[in-house]
Amino acid sequence: MSLLHDLHPQALRIAGTLRARKQRIAVADGATGGLIMASLLTVPGALDFFKGGGVVYSFKARNVLFDLPREAYDGMTSATEEYALLQARGIRDRMGASWGIAESGSAGSSQHPMGVASGRSVAAIVGPDVERVAVLETTSDDRIANMEGFTRNALDLAESVLSEGL
Repeated sequence: MSLLHDLHPQALRIAGTLRARKQRIAVADGATGGLIMASLLTVPGALDFFKGGGVVYSFKARNVLFDLPREAYDGMTSATEEYALLQARGIRDRMGASWGIAESGSAGSSQHPMGVASGRSVAAIVGPDVERVAVLETTSDDRIANMEGFTRNALDLAESVLSEGL
């Protein structure tokens, strides 16, 4: 079975919760390369709960997707809790969503421009009165396995936070 087939039931649960609340989510994929968005978009009628997003894989993409001043990133490096939270807030606000989810990490098998160790990922979700992060460190240099693990970590965080208070 493919990764998207495997993640589809979880995407359905996330979609169901967002639809029940009449809320929408925006996504800033990083080292996941779009897999968070792709997972959510396996759900038919995703426009009901998905606002949009993008893959933040360069400074140019970051500037376009978040429209934040350069100073907003002062003192930050990628794959940290504060960086992922800033991106989750940024994508939520830029897309006009109730929720924003972001992932920042280093999938491996090449040198990360900020020196982040391979296998480190930070997922963040922000929404009405909540901000949470989930850190995953695989210590692996297996790029594909890391991308899959980072995606699962982000979706697990989203499902956990969204299911609170149901």
